[in-house]
Amino acid sequence: MTNQTTVHQTLTQAEVRERAQQAFRNHLKHLSGGDIKAWVELWEENGVLEFPYGPAGFPDKKEGKAELYDYMQNFPKHFEVAFTELEFHLTVDPELVIAEFKSVGKHRETGNPYNQTYISVVETKDGMIARYRDFWNPLVAIESVGSVNDAVRFSD
Repeated sequence: MTNQTTVHQTLTQAEVRERAQQAFRNHLKHLSGGDIKAWVELWEENGVLEFPYGPAGFPDKKEGKAELYDYMQNFPKHFEVAFTELEFHLTVDPELVIAEFKSVGKHRETGNPYNQTYISVVETKDGMIARYRDFWNPLVAIESVGSVNDAVRFSD
């Protein structure tokens, strides 16, 4: 009779990096598919989404799954987007994702294009998003929705 013990497998750096990048791919998939509930499940309980380039009146950050859901739940109602040209940049920390990508789409109410270029810096932990810094051009959002005030209120 053999002694059965649970084998604790340690992931390689490449596996950790792939898991982090897959969380990012899933983030894009769920946003473009309008599945905000699945999108929120990619986040740690106290995950933080930051907007360093938001216009005046736009939130600096959203924190925690409930706040993230409240903020993003109407995204599919307002925007129809596909994400393209995803490129990951190699980092020393395999749980850190730096990605460049574009969105091609439109604002549903105005019909105006929403063609955005992003750089995202995302810290993951065990495959979950812990901190996401979203660098995007607020002028593209303002032009798409029609005004600064509408861009600030997009989550309504």
